[in-house]
Amino acid sequence: MPDSFSPRAVVFDLDGTLLDSLTLVLEAIAHAIEPFGARPTAEIFAQLGGPPERFLAALVPHERHIGPAVRRMEAFHREHGHLIQPFPGAEPLLAELHAAGIALGIWTGRDRESTAYLLREHRLDHFFRDVVCGDDLPTHKPDPAGLQELLRRMGTSATDTLFVGDADVDVMGGVSAGVRTLLIRHSRRIDAGIMEQAWRTAAASSEAFSAVRTCVGARIRNLPSRGTATPGGAANSL
Repeated sequence: MPDSFSPRAVVFDLDGTLLDSLTLVLEAIAHAIEPFGARPTAEIFAQLGGPPERFLAALVPHERHIGPAVRRMEAFHREHGHLIQPFPGAEPLLAELHAAGIALGIWTGRDRESTAYLLREHRLDHFFRDVVCGDDLPTHKPDPAGLQELLRRMGTSATDTLFVGDADVDVMGGVSAGVRTLLIRHSRRIDAGIMEQAWRTAAASSEAFSAVRTCVGARIRNLPSRGTATPGGAANSL
């Protein structure tokens, strides 16, 4: 990468960043609004980041449809949530960063119950110092309050943190919090204004994971030698 930024902390979005869930999320939204004559497109992912009541309101023809749509979406997720898998390479990356003493966090619009379930199910929960979910605070992405609260809990500064996400609201929230933000494009068209705000962009999660490794490389090389304790009690095994 052109500059020498080497973060002490990395914060990840969850859906579409660490978890390969976007197809299922789109199917869940389509199922939710089908009775009301609406159909979502992949562009909805640019705005995801809050409770379903918020984004579904823009997809159904009347306010009275929001409640039934939310219930249909929740039922779909309960039935199919087990199909969600981490992107290839997510777990090894998290393991490397954790072993290197990099503080890790999650800032997601997903609710806490399903977030906790997915992290436990895929044995990722132990990597993270803290997690802020979509129902933890009254504010939602792109409001930066969730990210700012997460940094406070993690004990890290905005200038020492890299945020990785796949939605426009991730970039907007990261920039508002003063955090460098790496945007995963997933082949969708990105507004020029969002592209300008993103610190870096990646075509897919695999490319983003490689970028994170490159970014923290200097930090890893400067850690104590093998077997020496690192921040958080982990031993540097790289």
